[in-house]
Amino acid sequence: MSDHPAPPFPPQQQAMPGTTAAMRPRPDHGETSYKGSGKLKGMRAVITGGDSGIGRAVAIAYAREGADVLIAYLEEHDDAREVQQLVEKEGRKAVLMPGDIQNPAHCRAIIQRAVDELGGVDILVNNAAHQATFSDIGDISDEEWELTFRTNIHAMFYLTKAAVPHMKPGSAIVNTASVNSDMPNPTLLAYATTKGAIQNFTAGLAQMLAEKGIRANAVAPGPIWTPLIPSTMPEEKVKNFGQQVPMKRAGQPAELATAYVMLADPLSSYTSGTTVAVTGGKPFI
Repeated sequence: MSDHPAPPFPPQQQAMPGTTAAMRPRPDHGETSYKGSGKLKGMRAVITGGDSGIGRAVAIAYAREGADVLIAYLEEHDDAREVQQLVEKEGRKAVLMPGDIQNPAHCRAIIQRAVDELGGVDILVNNAAHQATFSDIGDISDEEWELTFRTNIHAMFYLTKAAVPHMKPGSAIVNTASVNSDMPNPTLLAYATTKGAIQNFTAGLAQMLAEKGIRANAVAPGPIWTPLIPSTMPEEKVKNFGQQVPMKRAGQPAELATAYVMLADPLSSYTSGTTVAVTGGKPFI
């Protein structure tokens, strides 16, 4: 039996994009559980959406594996400063970079700041995402569709394009895809469409960068307990979130951290162009 929280969860609706502190139960990002072993010693990582959810868990894990990190995030609450403290507690450098990655110039500024303050970029984790739930295509405004694409896939291109000239052989790009990449949820039409694009972008990018010695892979999470859930889904879906997978529960952000570490680890030197599914037992087809 698992000792992780399982539904039903208590009623909890939040305004987008949501905060960690208001979630019940509070997500586990590995704050006390993740133990590092130096897999990423001396490396420099840029993590978008690194203030909460999956990105927060990745930042904690990377720091405990020996990496310095730049955390890119929307400045709306204090989550990023909590992550900064956790990273610095490990003796690693944490640079905070607030701003909106919909803006191509801001994406370029993120990479330049990592070069200036960390000394380079060895790992790029394209993780930040926007989603919203709609039951009918007519309810999706043009602005909502464009916002989802600008945040989820356009920014990934801008950041990657800016980072690659600074990346040496052995560097890695890790993109957050989703089970929706291959099995789209119709109520998440815009989000699911971008996630399919991310998987194709990753596969093509891996081939394009192979001769440079830079690897590109994706992680496809299933239902993961992050602030995105109570802030973008109806109350009944939040209550039962995670019941649809064989493990009958939502995954915790900490449970994805090992996948992101493995894909960034230089020892995974022959792993590129793949998607690692973390789905609680649900087949990824």
